[in-house]
Amino acid sequence: MKLLGDIRSNGVNSTLECPEMAQSNPGPTKEVEFNEFYTEVKEIEKRDSVLTPKQQIDRLLRPGSTYFNLNPFEVLQVEPETPLDEIKKKYRRLSILVHPDKNQDDADRAQQAFEVVNKAWKTLENDETRKKCMDVIEEAKGRTDLMLTEKRKKAKKDGKDSIPEDDPEKYKHAVYVLTMKLFADMERKRRELAAKDQEERKRKREKEIEEEEAAKAQKEWQKNFEDSRQSRVDSWLSFKAGSSSKKSTKKMKSFKPPKPKPETR
Repeated sequence: MKLLGDIRSNGVNSTLECPEMAQSNPGPTKEVEFNEFYTEVKEIEKRDSVLTPKQQIDRLLRPGSTYFNLNPFEVLQVEPETPLDEIKKKYRRLSILVHPDKNQDDADRAQQAFEVVNKAWKTLENDETRKKCMDVIEEAKGRTDLMLTEKRKKAKKDGKDSIPEDDPEKYKHAVYVLTMKLFADMERKRRELAAKDQEERKRKREKEIEEEEAAKAQKEWQKNFEDSRQSRVDSWLSFKAGSSSKKSTKKMKSFKPPKPKPETR
């Protein structure tokens, strides 16, 4: 029988471990750790027996999941006010349910779901990223309250005493819808900035390559110029020598001695 392996303080690994392998490790500490692990897994499986792995995988990979899974609270099915230790427990339970080794008949989709759950936990585990998520929740509540204030004013003018969102469940749904929209807006801005940054880095790199090629061409020209210096000097000297020789020969050929005058008696 196989069990999901190594649930430690940092989460659930994607490996399996057999009881025989664990018991083969020497020392009582390993055996105690394995027994505690075995007990915890069984308790989790029993507690979540009403939730099937297939249902969770389908939920995490349903149409529009890319949009819904931007909200880590939605992924882990916890309220934003839930204490971190309780969130961690829920993360462990979901990790076990959708683990690809527990769903070998649908391992590819299970792996995708497992990665979604793991990413959500990593987001909420980190103080900085969890605070950003809480800021989104608070902004959604603030915007919803302002919107409902205006809606109540309009309803009052129309002679109505209440609005549907006075129902706590409907108010919660309104906040939920706006929360998802804000997470989507935040992701869109992140992608736009990433694309802009990538384009800027691409332009910068192209300029660097252009400058490198220009410098390389200049260096090669300078090297060729230096290498051919002596050849040019020798060529010039040869040219000068040839020019001088031609001038001397020309002068000698054009020289005519005076004719002797005949003697007179």
